[in-house]
Amino acid sequence: MGAEQDKRKAEPLANSGRKRRWWRMLLWVPVLLAACSVLQVLALRFVDPPFSTVMVFRQLEAWGQGDWKFRIHYQWRDLDEMAPSVPISLVAAEDQRFPLHNGFDLKAIEKARKHNADGGRLRGASTISQQTAKNVFLWQGRSWLRKGLEVWYTVLIEALWPKQRILEMYANVAELGDGVYGVQAAAQHYWRKDAAKLSPAESARLAAVLPSPRRYSAANPGPFVQRRAAWIQRQARQLGGAGYIDDAD
Repeated sequence: MGAEQDKRKAEPLANSGRKRRWWRMLLWVPVLLAACSVLQVLALRFVDPPFSTVMVFRQLEAWGQGDWKFRIHYQWRDLDEMAPSVPISLVAAEDQRFPLHNGFDLKAIEKARKHNADGGRLRGASTISQQTAKNVFLWQGRSWLRKGLEVWYTVLIEALWPKQRILEMYANVAELGDGVYGVQAAAQHYWRKDAAKLSPAESARLAAVLPSPRRYSAANPGPFVQRRAAWIQRQARQLGGAGYIDDAD
């Protein structure tokens, strides 16, 4: 009887010990995930990605719709292998304070908030850093989870990558046509030329389709793309041209 009583007393203690061990393991999960994300971002400071998460989801989307012939077009080019008009056009179009902020443009966020509160057409305020974080590591869509992860990855890339690397990554993974990712693939797809040979007008037209690259065409621009491309060229000149971002660090 004494042995059985001791056994019954020991069982709750053993169960309690196992629960504590499980809780300790669960508490380590976010720490390990955070460490993995840091290593992931640090590695991509030096390694050019063979694909991005958004590309994977786009390919799966096409297959899910029964389009088995759909293929992603993607070719990496370093920033110094692109025409000088390319990066400044992207900055002029998407994030003119890119060299000045630390990943989040608080002035643009406040301006967008006031605009949306006044009942205007919904306007976002994502920076190039935020869009790069989303395009490389996350997925399209709207949810608090994705937005929270976007903030986390934006903080990481701003801390671990120089500005030039962020812009280089963005220029290579941004969707510039349906299934066309990056400036080199777009230059080949639309004009059968290398990214280094793009003219300022062509660079501006690529940047102009970024709001909706599956809807607009850089090769056959409609009135919206033409007007936006002309505006981008004016903005690029007013910012000071390629020199505006040459010294960004």
